[in-house]
Amino acid sequence: MSDFRRKCIGHERVIGTFAAIPHPVAIEVTAASGLDFICIDAEHAQIGRELIENLVRASDVHRVPAMVRVPGHAPESIASVLDAGAAGVLVPRVSTAAQAKAAVLATRYPPIGERGVGPGRAAGYGYRIPDYLKSANESLVLAIQIETAEGLANAEEIVAVEGVDVVFIGPGDLSVSIGAIGPDGAEKLDAAILTITKAARKAGKAVGIFRPSADDVGKWSEAGISFYLLSSDTRFLGAGIAADVAAARSA
Repeated sequence: MSDFRRKCIGHERVIGTFAAIPHPVAIEVTAASGLDFICIDAEHAQIGRELIENLVRASDVHRVPAMVRVPGHAPESIASVLDAGAAGVLVPRVSTAAQAKAAVLATRYPPIGERGVGPGRAAGYGYRIPDYLKSANESLVLAIQIETAEGLANAEEIVAVEGVDVVFIGPGDLSVSIGAIGPDGAEKLDAAILTITKAARKAGKAVGIFRPSADDVGKWSEAGISFYLLSSDTRFLGAGIAADVAAARSA
């Protein structure tokens, strides 16, 4: 678990998925599948602050790091999931260097950042605060998500921000923001993804991306992307059921 950040910033290929089912059983089943990490989706799924700690705990059972995609940029949202024991955060809709810097400040303890010290689960409910303070800045992963036309325009400034570990590309929102939706926009979207990727790699940052399936992971790996979030637990559940139902009906 403590090697997760090292793997990310070392550009090792890591494979995860979004967890959108708000139940620890779903987390445990997903964690047992062989993934490198899980990203609990508190932005788009119906997962609130009170539940996140139990979901992180369920992932810990299988020694699988659990990140959380927080709902926005609020420092208190970032601090609360880290206090719950999350291995890192994915901050959505980062469109300026100032927003990226704010994410760094919210994620790291002084002297690097401004995160407050609290007796949460990560710090042993107050009994291991000194130990946690020694390791947190070096072990927690900060991924920031570029997914807007403004973020694309500011990519070079964003990726240069010290303290950002992974520059994560959200193709869905990015395609809408730059007017590159569907097959007709595929070439434009790919060009935007490559622009962000090249800027991030030039700055020494790891690059991540969401993919609905593993079909083109090889293509994007060749471009320099190493951090992958494949689909989600809900999509895998639906696809698995649909495939077996179709097979049963055709048998």
